[in-house]
Amino acid sequence: MSHTVTITRTTTSNTGTAVLVNTGFLGSTPGLLKLAQLLLGAACVGVVGYYIDRFTVLLDNQAHLFFLVVAVACLVGTFCLFLSCVISFATASIISKTIYEVIYHGLAFILYLAAGLTLIIKVNEHKNMYKRYGVYEPYLAASIMGLVLAALYLLGTVLANRTYRGI
Repeated sequence: MSHTVTITRTTTSNTGTAVLVNTGFLGSTPGLLKLAQLLLGAACVGVVGYYIDRFTVLLDNQAHLFFLVVAVACLVGTFCLFLSCVISFATASIISKTIYEVIYHGLAFILYLAAGLTLIIKVNEHKNMYKRYGVYEPYLAASIMGLVLAALYLLGTVLANRTYRGI
């Protein structure tokens, strides 16, 4: 299967430490989607990271740790993709034509879906204990944000697959 790749060259003058930003990517659907994934992912990491220390009284906190590991891994991966597409014009046009984004977004969807469901089930099973320690609402919010992120990564998978196949 062959793909046609168009690279637009821009000529700039070297003024020392000029940093070029691909503003076209920031205004595109994949760029806005990655930005939303970044912001919501950072919120998930922040909420669970802040409240996990308060909740170490419980011995059974594997759901919290699983959610945190998934959130941090996806946040780092999405940040690297986002930054490389914003800084490099060539990367933004070439990486979307590869299978990498399809695999990455698909895997992130599966992991966030599993982590979000695991955490929301755990929080609802032990609702009274979570409320007693004052962490019910934050963990419930984090698990819901995780499920929203799963939907965003599913949308990213669909868009990346359409771009990869040239549809």
